[in-house]
Amino acid sequence: MAVARQMLAGLCLAVGASVFNAAAQPLPALQEFYFDNDSAAAPVVVVDGQGSTLVDQLMRQRERGRKSLEATVQLAGVAMGQGRTDLGRTLYQEALTTAAAGSVPGRAVRWNYGWDLFRLGEVEPALAQWAAAQAGLRGNPSWAPPTYALALWTLGRKDEAVQWYAAAVRTEPQLWSSNERFAELLPTWRDSERAALVQVQQAWAAKPPAWP
Repeated sequence: MAVARQMLAGLCLAVGASVFNAAAQPLPALQEFYFDNDSAAAPVVVVDGQGSTLVDQLMRQRERGRKSLEATVQLAGVAMGQGRTDLGRTLYQEALTTAAAGSVPGRAVRWNYGWDLFRLGEVEPALAQWAAAQAGLRGNPSWAPPTYALALWTLGRKDEAVQWYAAAVRTEPQLWSSNERFAELLPTWRDSERAALVQVQQAWAAKPPAWP
């Protein structure tokens, strides 16, 4: 672990100490249905592992691998998970400037950054990253309704959260009308995140909003 810390510290010096703060960005307009799959909406994993071995392998991928961008994103997540948030932001900023915003890799950077920000408690910046990720996709991605519902509920914007959740139900009522399949539908979410969405689902069930 000491080796990993030294490598991350050296990387921080190499890429600088600038911190990226997501600009405030409104959410996309709510649509009726969200059927589209989005290949960018998945955790970026280049190397499995943990500790110094994982960091070492990701550094090698960054330096000479064909998946330098993906390795940078995963390393940013590792750094944030270790509490090295400034380094994580710097790495994400590097990735953001490397990949075109509307490309699948560029949107994957923003989608992953959004989750890391959300898990730091920075919900508004997370929403900005997710909105930017969605903006590059032609169509209505299926991940948007539950993700925005979670974030809005966390911010206390409960009526908006229920409106977004209702879009998931309209799209796939057999999946989202109840919360029984959340573990299956949201496998990368934490238990606390799924528990928060249960509250949204219950609020929706108590008073389903009309469309539009």
